[in-house]
Amino acid sequence: MDAPYHRLLVADFPACYGFYRAVLTPLTGAVPVKGSPDGPYATWDLDDRAVLSLFDRGLLAAAVGTAALPAEPAAATQDGAVLVFRVEDVGQAFDLCLRHGGRPVVGPTDRPDWGPGLRTAHLRDPEGRLIELQSY
Repeated sequence: MDAPYHRLLVADFPACYGFYRAVLTPLTGAVPVKGSPDGPYATWDLDDRAVLSLFDRGLLAAAVGTAALPAEPAAATQDGAVLVFRVEDVGQAFDLCLRHGGRPVVGPTDRPDWGPGLRTAHLRDPEGRLIELQSY
């Protein structure tokens, strides 16, 4: 049985698939094992264990009876979750993500008040989910 892992519900499957296909292996070592840009499902594994998957948001909404609800909040809100990837070089990882459709939030920054030797960068995936790259 797989350990718990994250499944992102995505509206623009091709854009999200392309982004995570390009960055997950270099950032985490996870490799794609199922899926294609056409969706509706894709997954990446590391050592035969799921790390991250994508699923078509509309299909899940229809399955659980929430398709008639708004897909986005009516007003801007603070982020409720962040995907964190520990990487060897925050600057290189940040550049990789930006080359493949990530949108910058805060570039590589030393964060000694968060932890000794901690360096982070923050960006958004193609659908706006917050990602933190970190090294320490």
